[in-house]
Amino acid sequence: MFDRYFGTIHRYVYMRLGESVADDLAAETFLRAFRQRDRYDIGRPDARAWLYGIASNLVADHGRGEARRYRAMARSAELPDVANHDERVVQRVSAEVMQPRLAAGLARLSAGDRDVLMLVACAQLSYEEVAEALDIPRGTVGSRLNRARKKLRKVIGPHEEAL
Repeated sequence: MFDRYFGTIHRYVYMRLGESVADDLAAETFLRAFRQRDRYDIGRPDARAWLYGIASNLVADHGRGEARRYRAMARSAELPDVANHDERVVQRVSAEVMQPRLAAGLARLSAGDRDVLMLVACAQLSYEEVAEALDIPRGTVGSRLNRARKKLRKVIGPHEEAL
């Protein structure tokens, strides 16, 4: 499971919180999964949503750190230097996706709305997978995603509606 999903979980945490904590939180995701393995429903063919749920909880444990990161990104388009190629690729993609207005909009979202949006946009989970990951009803996923998109459209403007 680690070999299959670590890269995607790491990218998700990196997109949400940045390089400084991505390694630790991605590793912690798998440590928690191992410790909670008796809670996993083996009837589910794919552990991806379960792992994203654990990762989202860890991101939430960081409190306001994610919103602070987005506010900082909104103020500055300057990117820090990174050492390895993989991080440079993720950083370049992140820079294109996280334009200052988008970052400002993400900072203004509630944690629940931001979790749903990021799981759909970054992790490319279906509504059902997001519902499973966050342990919320599918309808709540739809309403949170709709609300988040509306809020972002107000900040980003009509010409950049990519979400």
